[in-house]
Amino acid sequence: MLAPFACQPTASRGRLHEERMSSFRSPFQRDRDRIIHSSAFRRLKHKTQVFVEHEGDYYRTRLTHSIEVAQVARTISGVLGLNTDLAEAIALAHDLGHTPFGHTGEDAMAALMEPFGGFDHNAQALRIVTRLERHYADFDGLNLTWEALEGIAKHNGPVQGPNADPKHVHDTLPHALEEVNRAWDLELTTHASAEAQVAAIADDVAYSHHDLHDGLRSGLFTEADLRELPVTGPAYAEVDALYPGLEMMRRRHEALRRVFGRMVEDVIAVAQGRLEAAQPQSVDDIRHMGTTIIRFSKPLYQELKAIRSFLFTRMYRAPSVMDVRAKVTTVVRDLFDRYMNDTNLLPQEWQSDLAMASSPTDTARIVADYVAGMTDRFALQEHARLCGGTHLGAQTLTRPGDWVGL
Repeated sequence: MLAPFACQPTASRGRLHEERMSSFRSPFQRDRDRIIHSSAFRRLKHKTQVFVEHEGDYYRTRLTHSIEVAQVARTISGVLGLNTDLAEAIALAHDLGHTPFGHTGEDAMAALMEPFGGFDHNAQALRIVTRLERHYADFDGLNLTWEALEGIAKHNGPVQGPNADPKHVHDTLPHALEEVNRAWDLELTTHASAEAQVAAIADDVAYSHHDLHDGLRSGLFTEADLRELPVTGPAYAEVDALYPGLEMMRRRHEALRRVFGRMVEDVIAVAQGRLEAAQPQSVDDIRHMGTTIIRFSKPLYQELKAIRSFLFTRMYRAPSVMDVRAKVTTVVRDLFDRYMNDTNLLPQEWQSDLAMASSPTDTARIVADYVAGMTDRFALQEHARLCGGTHLGAQTLTRPGDWVGL
């Protein structure tokens, strides 16, 4: 039973290209399945979060992160009476547009594409699911429902208008987002569905949790450091009181699972309270509330800000990480420039698109699609082949890639 403010499968606004309904899957289940079977989703296996792909098999990748986000989204959605299939689909799709090398690669690509309409990973995810995935006979893309596209575009909040978060507002819409919105109005001034909001908060929960795991594993900080922080400190204290002398890895897991649980329980409690107060009767009531319904409590939000500040200093901007950031930025820039100067270097299946390019901007967008779709290892392999290799620490990365053409 879904709540009245959930996205009802039978009330979906449909797909841009009309299709016959499935006899055994709801529209949102179909969205989820198409995302899982897409080429872009498979490539997330070798796209990293913080650490470059060669640095260890333990660290999270975009794929494992997306799976963790989907798990959190399903849990929260189920408790709140929302559509778990739609929340899961948006969660699984939210990082499809990321470049190789995490946010470092995105920063490099955004700078390179600034003269050509910009680059934004959320907009690029829309471009992938509406244009770049080319498997179906009747259409380009995955032909997702309007609700899934809305969730990808607006899970971080309105993109335009008075309620838009300044962090996510652009002077002009990224080309990929503008293109999709022109074809099918995504109502960019309103909030997204509660399911999309759940996917967004699940992203925060997942990365806050797993970045603590990965940072500890990498040796960038220690359990003693986490004992001094809010949320993590009390979690470790509780474990030490219950299980004195517990072996290190079990102690770490028990503490961080408590951090994870605190975040999820807080989101659920806040959402239940806000929903009870607002009494929304439809998904459109959620969209037009003027504020998010799914969020952390103010006390926990402030505590998490302290943890994120710690992670920023000790992990995201650690000297060893910054050294690699500088080198992989060079990889992205070199590849983009190399392909722009000689588009014949792109694979044959991309040449038909290039033949239709009528301006440098068109060409740049095609090159950006290709480079952004690369995995870490394929980008490093291509850089080694075309530009002479890139040394990260003592290792030269020239391993075979696993590119699957779009």
